[in-house]
Amino acid sequence: MHKSVQDIVNMKKEKKKISVITGYDYTLASLCDKAGIDVLLVGDSAGMVMLGYENTIPVTMEQMCMFTEAVSRARNNALLVADLPFMSYQASIEDAINNSGRLIKAGADAIKLEGGSIMAETISAIVDIGIPVMGHIGLQPQTTMLSQGYKVQGRTKDSAMQLIQDAKELEEAGVFSIALEMVSHEVAQIISETVSVPIIGIGSGVNCDGQVLVVQDLLGMYDKIKPKFAKRYMNLSEDIVKSLENYKNDVESSTFPAEENWFSMDPEELKKLREQIGS
Repeated sequence: MHKSVQDIVNMKKEKKKISVITGYDYTLASLCDKAGIDVLLVGDSAGMVMLGYENTIPVTMEQMCMFTEAVSRARNNALLVADLPFMSYQASIEDAINNSGRLIKAGADAIKLEGGSIMAETISAIVDIGIPVMGHIGLQPQTTMLSQGYKVQGRTKDSAMQLIQDAKELEEAGVFSIALEMVSHEVAQIISETVSVPIIGIGSGVNCDGQVLVVQDLLGMYDKIKPKFAKRYMNLSEDIVKSLENYKNDVESSTFPAEENWFSMDPEELKKLREQIGS
């Protein structure tokens, strides 16, 4: 039985840190689940990491459903949360509810959407029909990048107060947790201590209730963007490229495949075959 939303909420009450990994495919998600990760997040960053887009804006609902289905088939233990992509929920509450339902049908246990107090009514409507919601404030890649660029949030009193207010309003709207991206660690700590729901930090310091990293960042597989907050536990990209170069060399030198990699006919059958074809 996999973790429930309530299990994650209880972890904050029990002062247990929450591990979250953003992943998009069956193979890596299986390994994350096997490692005991608490939450698997199917992020719209799949557009960049898996599809090569410059940002998350082009990602479609169809793509998010496909990635969610793949990860849902991989997990046995973790809670599964999936992102609503850009313009799948902003235009109307009806859109937000319909598209949240699509992600749940694709295998998610909960959905995540970006936005502070302005999204409170939408979140409340989704929660009211029984779909759990994770909020997302601070840097909001779908929209902040259009106006401000890649900047740390909550470095002034006024911006900090807005973030704290946003977190309170999301809590009141019914979110079960909030992702806090690239917020100064002082403000992140205040928010974690102010609201009752778990705060999941993305580059927001150690005092959040949990942390999230993209699995390809953690393993050193994605080199296009290297955010300061992403700790690399391995540098697999170098190992992978080296392995592929070794494979190419083996093919060119006929070292691969070797005898242990191929299959053989019965010698008597081969003899009959050669006789028949006149060889």
